[in-house]
Amino acid sequence: MSDQIKHECGIVLIRLLKPLQYYKDKYGSWRYGLDKLYLLMEKQHNRGQDGAGVVSLKLDQPSGMKYLFRERSNQKNSIQEVFANIYKNFEYESDHRPDLFEDPEWAKTNLPFAGELYMGHLRYGTFGNGSIEHVHPVMRENNWRSRNLVLAGNFNLTNTDEIFNALVELGQHPKDYTDTVSILENVGHFLDEENELVFRKYKNEGYKNREISYLIERDLDIRKILERSSKRWDGGYVICGMLGHGDAFVTRDPHGIRPAFYYHNDEIVVVTSERPVIQTALNVRYTELSELKPGHALIVKKDGSISEEMVAVPQKRRSCSFERIYFSRGSDRTIYLERKELGRLLAPKVLEKIDHNLKDTVFSYIPNTAETAFYGMLEGIRGYLVKWRMEKVQELCANPDPQKLEEVLSLEPRVEKIAIKDVKMRTFITADTSRDDMVAHVYDVTYGIVRNNVDTLVIIDDSIVRGTTLKKSILKILDRLHPKKIIVVSSAPQIRYPDCYGIDMAKLGDFCAFTAAISLLKETGRQNIIDEVYEKCKAQQNLPKEEVVNYVKDIYRPFSDEEISRKIAQMLTPEGTHAEVEILFQTVENLHKACPNDNGDWYFTGDYPTPGGNKVANNAFVNFMEGRNQRAYC
Repeated sequence: MSDQIKHECGIVLIRLLKPLQYYKDKYGSWRYGLDKLYLLMEKQHNRGQDGAGVVSLKLDQPSGMKYLFRERSNQKNSIQEVFANIYKNFEYESDHRPDLFEDPEWAKTNLPFAGELYMGHLRYGTFGNGSIEHVHPVMRENNWRSRNLVLAGNFNLTNTDEIFNALVELGQHPKDYTDTVSILENVGHFLDEENELVFRKYKNEGYKNREISYLIERDLDIRKILERSSKRWDGGYVICGMLGHGDAFVTRDPHGIRPAFYYHNDEIVVVTSERPVIQTALNVRYTELSELKPGHALIVKKDGSISEEMVAVPQKRRSCSFERIYFSRGSDRTIYLERKELGRLLAPKVLEKIDHNLKDTVFSYIPNTAETAFYGMLEGIRGYLVKWRMEKVQELCANPDPQKLEEVLSLEPRVEKIAIKDVKMRTFITADTSRDDMVAHVYDVTYGIVRNNVDTLVIIDDSIVRGTTLKKSILKILDRLHPKKIIVVSSAPQIRYPDCYGIDMAKLGDFCAFTAAISLLKETGRQNIIDEVYEKCKAQQNLPKEEVVNYVKDIYRPFSDEEISRKIAQMLTPEGTHAEVEILFQTVENLHKACPNDNGDWYFTGDYPTPGGNKVANNAFVNFMEGRNQRAYC
């Protein structure tokens, strides 16, 4: 993605199922779990730019001894800072007490973060500000272990207002108006109720309070707590939790919008946002991992028992297709193959655009994340060449001219490394004109490869959101190569609607497809459609989310995809560009062919999986019309 769009968050949950001595004996260190936590977080660093946090829990600590430890950072290198602070104490102890430091029993008693249960989080904030208080994991503390609650998640809710108001109606006074605090207090409320229910049961049976505390920890029904608390949640989420006595869980939304994968054996339970990081960190096979099912929770009790239980009725699977196109790491087997297929499916349209003239076409990609789709596009073009060669050889008859035969057999797509991201320019120059000039030089190009005014240059990108980088940088530098034509190919369809489930694409005015459609409506004398959509959206603002219709679809209805693509190309072509510029987008139909199991396509179609999505789309349009540059779900 040439435009910088920040990702959703990443999560890690680790539960060690053996005593720390076991890991010292087998792996050489009681720090096995903590070291794996660091590796799993680093391997998911692509998912969070705003902060990182870690919580560790020690099982069965005596009264009066701390058992929960947390470290968070909102600095630029947050993962490194978190673990540097954790290991700072370790370095001191290892220098001064080397023999004791290696003793797991002594470490658990004396060292923070020497525990059996770990939670890690990488944050990109779509709600709240960047202060340390908004960095996960977040905690709800209590003097009873079973009422302590720690949460971290990859989520965004569209109806925080409903949940917040429900908490107020209960008599609570939430300390902040964010989805994180609302979910924490929401789960905490039902955790308190479950504690009270079990307490009353055993109190009536004559047990003493101290005995009852143990029985509560044993009998807490995590499934029921999650089932009751999540009934109001409208959004995409994967939420990790741990309770102070040692129960842990990870729960996923009913549509499976956000991803979660897990692995367990007799030593360890691991849950992450991405599958290949577990394969790398634990050296396990693809087939040994499981995907957490939509509407289910993976529950790990203090005694080590593991179950995957339904906590919300699963709905039609609408897992996020942007995970497949861009956000997740491409080292996942299925994601890699899907990205290749996205490129391959574009090949026929690309060949049509260049009139099948491979001799005068140069193929490349930008940025690096588009490389896999590029390989797929080349496979599609080479597949066409196989058929073309067979036809040409047949036309040459039994005794072909050797020179002509060589021309047929040697024809290959011209593949070149055209653009390289040179440096990350910093906008320390205050004048806008100077800043734009700096941005225009973010990419460097390979000169002397493209023949002046002869060759067509085909560049594939994985998605085009705003188009800002294309206009201010990429197209300008590509035009310096003097191609006859530049075709920018997007392996994703036109992004038309805001996201509200955890990705930072929430403002309609940021999308070049939306801006193009608005311009076309004005140019063709259909301003009335814009006004009518505004009135319809305004009229729905006080309706329950279940009754809201996505009227933003009417903005695009009068035009074909090709008409909007042509307008986008016109808008994004920098002034003074000599080459003809075309932009070719993937179709939604081909997206579903390439990613058949992950058909969450609301960015492209406006078909949201939850009612809150329609409300967000309409609010985003009202914000656009009224000049408010803010997210539609804040």
